[in-house]
Amino acid sequence: IRAAKYISKFLQAEQLPDKLLEEPPPGTNWIEIAKNEPKASRIQISTIPMENRLSSFEEVNLQVDETEARNEASRCLNCSGCCECYQCVSECKADAVTLETHMQKEEAITVDVGSVILTAGLEPFKPDDLDTYQYKEFSNVITSLEFERYLSAGGPTTGHVKRPSDGNEPKKIAWLQCVGSRDLNQCDNEYCSSVCCMYAIKEAVIAKEHIGNDFEPSIFFMDMRTHGKDFEKYYNKAKDDGVRFIRARVHTITETDKTGNLELRYADEAGELLTEMFDMVVLSVGMEPATSAIELAKTLGVELNQYNFVKTEDITPVVTSEPGIYVAGVMQGCKDIPQSVMEASAAACCAGIDISDARGTDVKEQIFPEETDIENQDAKTGVFICNCGVNIGGIADVPALVEFAKKLPDVSYVEENLFTCSQDTQKQMVEKIKEQGLNRIVVAACTPRTHEPLFQETIQNAGLNPYLFEMANIRNQCTWVHSNNKKMATEKAKDLIKMSVAKASILESIPAISVDVDSSVLVIGGGIAGMTAAVSLADQGFKTTIVEQSSVLGGAARDISTTWSKNNVQKFLLDLITNVENNSSIQVLLNAEVTDASGFVGNFESSIEFDGKTCVIKHGVIIIATGGKAITTEEYLYGKSSKVTCWHDLEHAPDMLKDAGSVVFIQCVGSRDENRPYCSKVCCTSSIISAISIKEKKPDTDVFILYRDIRTYAEREILYKKARKLGVIFIRYSLNNKPVVTEVNNSMLVEVFDPILQRKVEITADLINLATAIEPSNTEKIAAIYKLSVNEEHFFMEAHAKLKPVEFASDGIYLCGLAHYPKPIDESITQAQAAAARAVTVLSKSSITISPIVSVVDTDKCIGCGLCAEICSFAAIILEKVEDKKRAKNISASCKGCGLCAASCPQQAIDMLHFRTSQIEAILRAAA
Repeated sequence: IRAAKYISKFLQAEQLPDKLLEEPPPGTNWIEIAKNEPKASRIQISTIPMENRLSSFEEVNLQVDETEARNEASRCLNCSGCCECYQCVSECKADAVTLETHMQKEEAITVDVGSVILTAGLEPFKPDDLDTYQYKEFSNVITSLEFERYLSAGGPTTGHVKRPSDGNEPKKIAWLQCVGSRDLNQCDNEYCSSVCCMYAIKEAVIAKEHIGNDFEPSIFFMDMRTHGKDFEKYYNKAKDDGVRFIRARVHTITETDKTGNLELRYADEAGELLTEMFDMVVLSVGMEPATSAIELAKTLGVELNQYNFVKTEDITPVVTSEPGIYVAGVMQGCKDIPQSVMEASAAACCAGIDISDARGTDVKEQIFPEETDIENQDAKTGVFICNCGVNIGGIADVPALVEFAKKLPDVSYVEENLFTCSQDTQKQMVEKIKEQGLNRIVVAACTPRTHEPLFQETIQNAGLNPYLFEMANIRNQCTWVHSNNKKMATEKAKDLIKMSVAKASILESIPAISVDVDSSVLVIGGGIAGMTAAVSLADQGFKTTIVEQSSVLGGAARDISTTWSKNNVQKFLLDLITNVENNSSIQVLLNAEVTDASGFVGNFESSIEFDGKTCVIKHGVIIIATGGKAITTEEYLYGKSSKVTCWHDLEHAPDMLKDAGSVVFIQCVGSRDENRPYCSKVCCTSSIISAISIKEKKPDTDVFILYRDIRTYAEREILYKKARKLGVIFIRYSLNNKPVVTEVNNSMLVEVFDPILQRKVEITADLINLATAIEPSNTEKIAAIYKLSVNEEHFFMEAHAKLKPVEFASDGIYLCGLAHYPKPIDESITQAQAAAARAVTVLSKSSITISPIVSVVDTDKCIGCGLCAEICSFAAIILEKVEDKKRAKNISASCKGCGLCAASCPQQAIDMLHFRTSQIEAILRAAA
């Protein structure tokens, strides 16, 4: 390896020069051969026959021992500017390394800003010192982050799961949860890292997809914390698909042979000691604040909490101790991607309030090249096929797709890309479009729902109209649904590409549509989320109207005394209501409801009924915060016995607790079952807070919590620990063996099977409190009025669970609070601020460009029957007189491009831009 400085081209070569294959003549000077070789003839030193390699080193007295080799390799991998071979420069596809990199010097710059947002992130826990798991000793024990790289197409195994010890495909992998979390004894991280359960399930599911049905994934856990939106469904599906969940802590891992097979020892819930063999072990490591984040916070004087996360309050979740400095993401505490995205927008909202007076003073408008006129040009179609790692390339034969596409009519250029959506490929696409003179573009990749705007912007940068683009969805509609039949997936992908190319060849340029923006807002719902959103917008100068169905503001928060970290909710709520009522930019309509609506982003009109009359409000955006409520139930004698209460009843009636010697809390009442297959997220924390309060006031009271999984995620875990320390008794039950409550002699008898004792336990209770499921309020009606989507449980559906968690698919409409999913107050406030921030992206502009994919009417064919106007849900078609005859007319700004009018017209007088009849017919002919 030391010889690299002299014959570096040998070390980097891809092919062995012919002259080196020959028997070396005596006295051969290998260094001179290396110097004289063309630059392209780089070779791997390992391909040189060993005897030749040794003789070459002896020629220059460079015999190398193993220690020197390791030192040299370490120096190279930790390069600090040696720049001896420059192979990093030639190989870096992103051009991120230059010859001058090592000469760059640190530079101090000064930037004038009005606010600061901290998003410095995290470090994964390092399990090196945990002897239990033998991470440093056993090669087949890896971390979850390392396993993510194994699953990645750009990882060391190109997406194929292999054992580090021998490269063989594993048949059994164990995931061990809570490594570096919920553990004060070994790592000082007593908090829950929130995301580990979900990412372990995801890794197990994806690994099974990669390896096949013979693969056996097992997850060892304490509590399965799938508390996010649709997380419980994913958990249940994983169980159905063969992921095994074992409630146990593994206490010993032993390597049984030289191949690296692993034996795990653990005790099940009944206390039986078990051993089991696995091929690999994945340690689900938790989160810690990044060292650089801690240093940054200290430099800025920002206060940290006991775990070195940035300290914030529940009622101001992104506000730091320093005015004007805000925080988002894991720097503030452990959380998943959707919450991090929400916090980023919430921090932007708070920063926007600080600097709202300066808005628009330093705007740089994006300028695209002049658009190429293609009207008289023959189609020259470019096809870019995405490998997308294992998502597409792991199923379909991408090279075969490339060769197929080259033979299609009007196709001038075809290219395969590893990730077509990457920044590098986008830049390359622009260059190829210009270089090849392409005037139609097809990308065969994933869904246009998420990626079409990105590719449209790319071709605009190349001088093409954005609607000269077509996307073949060969992932969602092909490789994902035919993952068990690679041949079928490849053939179907060919058909999809062929159909897209056929349509693309007759695409036309479509001019953009610009509309003015009404800079006012309608907020539907007057709870904490709705009021927070309204204040956040009003403080930035935007007129806001709150529509509240009840007679008072406050919503579900009126029943809550404190947050989990003891912030006074009622004081905060009173201050918020006062702020709303005294804000001149906010209008509040109580006992009011939306009855009808029309319009589009920037120009909505909503009919509001209140005080026995109806008024029409014009507004540019909508924020929906209609809230939620706890369900009522007939389980466990609720409603039949005064001793059975629900949620916060005990807080509001403290006299009930005076003579109570025993209190039982029952969790998951009406949730996590077939009717409501979701976790209501806040129930565990709420019950534990109440239990702690009881024990602190009356330590002799027996308090029991009957649960299925304790989900005190993030730093709420400390409450769980405190409750146990105070003597609260936790008993787990299963859905198939629920507690039974009967009333006996003026007391409540609770029977429950204890899996630790392996026997049924009877508890005599003076009071029983139920944590019932939380469900959304009034979503169906609002969804129908504004044409919005709800899921099976009637919660509103966001546009994208991770990337657009506060936006609807319909432009200009946003959501927050319990209408989206059950969540605590701090997350509702965050989401409300995030919704306000996203709304400002529309409100801050005088005009916006909307989709021009609308219907067009051929008045020569139209007979004025009015059927199109009658069936249009968006009032986008009207009848007007043309030469004394009624003819249909499209209102482009209101049109959503649904195509219903075109499909219904008896005269075929209506066509859809970008989906013309001729284009659809071309697709069908290609598919035939």
